[in-house]
Amino acid sequence: MTASGRRPAVALRGVGKRFPGVVAVDGVTLEIEPGEVHVFAGENGAGKSTLMKLIAQVEPPTSGRVELDGEPVVHQGPGAARRLGVSMVHQEFALAPDLSVAENLFIGHEPGRSGWISRAAERRDARELLARVGLDVDPGRRVSLLSTAEQQRVELAKALAVRAKVLILDEPTASLTERETEELFGIVRELTGQGIAVLYISHRLDEIFEIGDRVTVMRDGAVVETAPVDGLDEARLVQLMVGRDVANLYPRTHRAPGEVRLEVDGLSRGEQVRDVSFQVRAGEIVGLAGLVGAGRTELARAVFGAEPPDRGTITVDGRALRIRGPADAIAAGIGYLTESRKEDGLALQLGVDKNITMAKLPMLRFGLIDLKAERDIAERERESLRIRVPRVGRQAQTLSGGNQQKVVLARWLETGADVLFFDEPGRGMDVGAKSEMFQQLDSLAEQGKAVVLISSYLPELLNMCDRILVMRGGRITGEVQRTEFSEERVVALATGAKGNHD
Repeated sequence: MTASGRRPAVALRGVGKRFPGVVAVDGVTLEIEPGEVHVFAGENGAGKSTLMKLIAQVEPPTSGRVELDGEPVVHQGPGAARRLGVSMVHQEFALAPDLSVAENLFIGHEPGRSGWISRAAERRDARELLARVGLDVDPGRRVSLLSTAEQQRVELAKALAVRAKVLILDEPTASLTERETEELFGIVRELTGQGIAVLYISHRLDEIFEIGDRVTVMRDGAVVETAPVDGLDEARLVQLMVGRDVANLYPRTHRAPGEVRLEVDGLSRGEQVRDVSFQVRAGEIVGLAGLVGAGRTELARAVFGAEPPDRGTITVDGRALRIRGPADAIAAGIGYLTESRKEDGLALQLGVDKNITMAKLPMLRFGLIDLKAERDIAERERESLRIRVPRVGRQAQTLSGGNQQKVVLARWLETGADVLFFDEPGRGMDVGAKSEMFQQLDSLAEQGKAVVLISSYLPELLNMCDRILVMRGGRITGEVQRTEFSEERVVALATGAKGNHD
């Protein structure tokens, strides 16, 4: 029995998981109450996601046992876990994009009789489930046409379709705006009010304190501590997660900016970027804030030439540029760390060395790549940026998110880029990796680089930036100076709320 006198929704009894040469989960014993939000925190590689996979029967435990509602579970796979009431919403959604919302909700357990599917019953039941998660869309709509936030709600409804008693959410707010995050929290609270246990993985400290009832901190596969959230503060939580004090998660030294390095004037691309003008000076970190779809990423891609602008001028260090593609931007000293490292930023099957040099290859005569120089460059960047990899020939896909981000940064530093766009750089990174990355941003500004930071997570912008430009509908709707920084001010400009003092 739990402290409340009820049987635990989930009980772990000495659960362990070993892979060849690696102890991923080490003897975890823990009870999770019905109706609580139990947060799992820790650095990447701490064992959080592996532990969730053991509960959801994605992986079998090597030792110990998992109990659901007081009964031991025999590993039979994710389908069996769902039948027992365990649903897991992964950070990468498991939806069939070309099927309808209703079809996604009931894959494998479609309503009907004698092998015949009742589409009318499917749509009716789908509407009821969608209402429970606050989503008003046509159940017949194709999933690929939905926004990220809408797809996540479909995933939540899909979990409820199997009468979930235990809901696992892995970094659920990674792609959500502040408003969408609050809406998600409202849904989570409703579910816990119905007695559903929510197991919640997050790297965002403010989320842990806002949504969590208890938190279990993991390090090196083992539980370091389990405690009520209201019994911890941020400093203590960070210390538990990383095993050391992180004195300042956002290490920013504000200095007087230098000359204008990047100037954008009247830049437009279709309806996504409309008549945008701004400047970034040497030594400045300028933030781009806004809701999803505001045009922030599209603006960065237009400046970088990934989606060349229809009109407008781009000037770097006083020289007007003609950007017809990324090659022109790279030659002019512009680098772009994309929003998705895995999809756009890295060649995951290639080694760290080749990823670092691919934008500026060291060449021998007759068009041959200088492999020795390539290794030397990679070794230098590995040491300089503290990229944790046993050898530079190791495939990029084997690295943690924080180290992958360092590889992408190393690539742009090797090109000599003086203007750098960072698009959602903290997404999916643990607190220790974020601290290191923000130190790098501060160092780049100190070196006189012009840095543009795009983030949907306002604390990153408010702590790291000298100025924040706010976008809405493809336009810059306002600029907030550091002396005027506040979440309310930025949100008002991003949403068009009255009283924003434009």
